[in-house]
Amino acid sequence: MAWRGCVMHLTKTGFIRCTKASPRDSRLNPHNQQRSAFRREAKRTDTNKGNVSQETELAASKAGEPVNVKSPPPPPPAHSPRARPTLFKPFVFTIGFTGCSFGVAAILQYESLKSRFDTVREEAKPNKELKGSEDMTYWHNWWDQLNGVQKQLILLLSSADDLWSSFSEGQRTTAGIIAVNALVLCCWRIPSLQRTMIKYFTANPAAKTRCLPMVLSSFSHYSVFHMVANMYVLWTFSTSIVSLLGREQFIAVYLSAGAISNMVSYCCKTATGRLYPSLGASGAVMTVLAAVCAKVPEAKLGIILLPMVTFTAGNALKALIAIDTAGLVMGWRYLDHAAHLGGALFGVWYVAYGHKVIWRNREPFVKLWHSIRSPGNGGRRPGSGPGSL
Repeated sequence: MAWRGCVMHLTKTGFIRCTKASPRDSRLNPHNQQRSAFRREAKRTDTNKGNVSQETELAASKAGEPVNVKSPPPPPPAHSPRARPTLFKPFVFTIGFTGCSFGVAAILQYESLKSRFDTVREEAKPNKELKGSEDMTYWHNWWDQLNGVQKQLILLLSSADDLWSSFSEGQRTTAGIIAVNALVLCCWRIPSLQRTMIKYFTANPAAKTRCLPMVLSSFSHYSVFHMVANMYVLWTFSTSIVSLLGREQFIAVYLSAGAISNMVSYCCKTATGRLYPSLGASGAVMTVLAAVCAKVPEAKLGIILLPMVTFTAGNALKALIAIDTAGLVMGWRYLDHAAHLGGALFGVWYVAYGHKVIWRNREPFVKLWHSIRSPGNGGRRPGSGPGSL
């Protein structure tokens, strides 16, 4: 009787389901049939799959057929540590960029001295000039023809020219560097340029673009205070460093210091696994500061907010190197201490040995440029000019 009760129960259940179906559902709909014909079969659960495979293996074993038992899937791999980036390309770029910087600086110095020599030679030739009275009359007539706005503009330009003439050669060179840094700072404030600025104006050893940002990040500041602090130090030591090295050699050292300091930063970040971006001219500014302090260690320095506190340049350099070394060892991340330390060591090395190794051996290159610049004229190259230590 038990099986009869089960049959009656199943029959009643099917009858109830059929009576609950609506007449609309029982109609034939070709569109619904077409959709149901291509309807995918419902996915089986992992439990069903396991049951089916077990039943298949059991049936095969009973039939005497070989059973292909699949091994269980391997466990998911643990998260492997991030691969450290290779620094071969940045290292080659640093060497190549440093060599190109000093080569271009030597050419610029040659062209500058050549233009001065040509100017002096032209002035030595006899030429016809207006007499003093006729010259003054010409300028008075020209001034009277101008209106008020033009006169004010000319007076403003004349004042700016007088101010520019009052600057030293080092301050004029530094003014150009400050202008470039200010322009990059303004570009950081443009939302549409954010991706470009992050890609090319931040140095990160884990980024795809690693070589060019080593130089461009030396002109990049996101904070106004950061830029003002760096440019103030550079402005303070600009006169001393240019009088020590010369304008062209100073530009080469500054550009090379940006690449070298970032290369040292890349090495430390890769070794410690702290792959984060950095930017700023601190590494190049530290090179300038270290070069002046190493060459003139007895010079007196002070703090702008504490003028009564003075110390020698040599002691200041030792203190800065000690602070950056401690920050590098203890892992301080507020500043890029590796870049600071690399820039300072490069400045000390350059005034001690680098000038003799690099700049004083530029004569063969300058002679080659002179032969290309003036073919058939085997004259002696112009004087070495400023830049001798």
